[in-house]
Amino acid sequence: MRADFHMHTEFSTDAHCSPEEMVLGAIKKGLTTVCITDHMDKDYDKEGKQFVFCPEEYFSTLRKLQGEYRQKIDVRIGVEMGLQPHLKTFVGNYVKKYSFDFVIGSVHLIDGKDPHQEKENQMEDSILYRNGFENILECVKQQMDFDVLGHMDYVVRYGKEKEKSYFLQDYAEITDEILRSLIMQGKGIELNTAGFKYGLGFAHPHISILKRYKELGGEVITVGSDAHQPENIAYDFDRAKEVLKDSGFKYYTEFKGRKPIFIQVG
Repeated sequence: MRADFHMHTEFSTDAHCSPEEMVLGAIKKGLTTVCITDHMDKDYDKEGKQFVFCPEEYFSTLRKLQGEYRQKIDVRIGVEMGLQPHLKTFVGNYVKKYSFDFVIGSVHLIDGKDPHQEKENQMEDSILYRNGFENILECVKQQMDFDVLGHMDYVVRYGKEKEKSYFLQDYAEITDEILRSLIMQGKGIELNTAGFKYGLGFAHPHISILKRYKELGGEVITVGSDAHQPENIAYDFDRAKEVLKDSGFKYYTEFKGRKPIFIQVG
């Protein structure tokens, strides 16, 4: 596993390391390819901070790094688009305007609210998780313009009991509809190892969802650490490789110019 396709730099409101620090961290970890995917999460305001960045400055900075480190690592330019039901036009216009290699579509807000705040409000986990999947389904059915769906069961991080109250069979009809819709649209999912980092015992999404995606005919799957600092780049990628194999995948996916490239799982 030599490619990390989900990471953040200081262009993301919740990260503080420079793009060069992240590139150097990826080289140190022995990666051959890295895709930086900073947050563009319109209409998400957290403690007075917005999750947006200047795309012109972003591309200028990353293009420079591509040139400086081209002999050591292939730096690709991505974005993690925050999906909300009212943002289809914005998302479509934005990703068409800029020449991204890769676009992750992620739902970070549930009914317009941060799930971390919902945790503080003591919402029942089962309601929180169901609302999270229903929000994802609503965005996916709109056929928004992205390549893979990010961290599909991300919301479990914010449950009061987290994975202990996460019973996949309770949401199977929703998750199946999400997966079928993604496959029909030619979109993929990601294996996001941040779930391991958060102590959930599984990557996002749970291996049962990965297996179901494969059973339904899904083939496009990227692997990313969701790192916000160099030490977490390629987090538990050896474990991720085994998860892919156990889920039935012989290939994982990289993207360049928004075209999938299939790499055999070693």
